[in-house]
Amino acid sequence: MEEKEIAGTLPVIDYDEALDRFGGNSALYKRLASKFTEDPHFADMEEALARNDAEEAYRAAHALKGVSGNLSFSELYSIAASMSALLRDGDKEAATVLLPSAKQAYVRVLDALVDLESLSL
Repeated sequence: MEEKEIAGTLPVIDYDEALDRFGGNSALYKRLASKFTEDPHFADMEEALARNDAEEAYRAAHALKGVSGNLSFSELYSIAASMSALLRDGDKEAATVLLPSAKQAYVRVLDALVDLESLSL
């Protein structure tokens, strides 16, 4: 499946998966998810790619994959996982091509987090 197809089929946040992962503790999930706005990994990845630092970009992409996976940010997780694998394998150019999709997914997560407090999970 192409990256655009994947991004179009995944939820921004998979709340059911998140609640399952957090044992139904929605307050804990909301508290941890809201801290994502302070997470530096996306910016670090973006800056490392701009500097042509594939090693640092890999570390940041790998960390972003972990954080977004743990918080059930499905779309961002999928793209970060792809970028991490590409960077691990030394294909910085292909990873850089995914950066606009990653940025869109990242912004969608930030937008969804604004509404998180008002949701009854």
